[in-house]
Amino acid sequence: MDNEKISLPQYDIPEDMQHAIAVTTLDRLYNWGRRSSVWPLMFGLACCAIEMIAAQTARYDMARFGMEVMRPTPRQADLLLVSGTVTKKMVPAIVRLYNQMPEPKYVVAMGACASGGGPFKEGYNVVAGIDKFLPVDVYIPGCPPTPQALIAGMIKLQEKIDKQSYKKSRWYDKKKQDANYVPVPILGPDLIDPRRNEEIRIAAAKRENEG
Repeated sequence: MDNEKISLPQYDIPEDMQHAIAVTTLDRLYNWGRRSSVWPLMFGLACCAIEMIAAQTARYDMARFGMEVMRPTPRQADLLLVSGTVTKKMVPAIVRLYNQMPEPKYVVAMGACASGGGPFKEGYNVVAGIDKFLPVDVYIPGCPPTPQALIAGMIKLQEKIDKQSYKKSRWYDKKKQDANYVPVPILGPDLIDPRRNEEIRIAAAKRENEG
């Protein structure tokens, strides 16, 4: 892959000088460093987490992509790998972990359950996909996906990072409020998304007027 090298592919640098000279852009240098040091958060939800753990073994060698360093704290991670069934009870904790991660941060939905609810989609206690609450960058199909599928998803994430520019990155704007902040859902008789408070209030007033 051309993007694994720091130099731009259109410049032919002599082989004996490649260790000392590189012709590149600031965006490529910035993305080259980030794509090769993505640190996932060390947590799992269900059976997909077993495949995630297997992908970290020597047989699959995630260190080739710089993704073998799984961090036990969200403040040192930049990849939220949602691996497994997302229940309503777990959503507030997942969103809280996401908000504690520093920018730039990414979300990968691993497996059918994290992507759309899977076989439990109609369950009373299951959320039909983590993208109902968090912005997902890459979806990995399967039930559960194999370690090879996870690696393919990580390569897709690298391709997305390669296309980003630090000039347009949301984490470098001067706004005091985090543009990617997600209000933590409230777990009561059912899961309540604070972003829908106004919609719920209007629906409740409409029903009261009709009654």
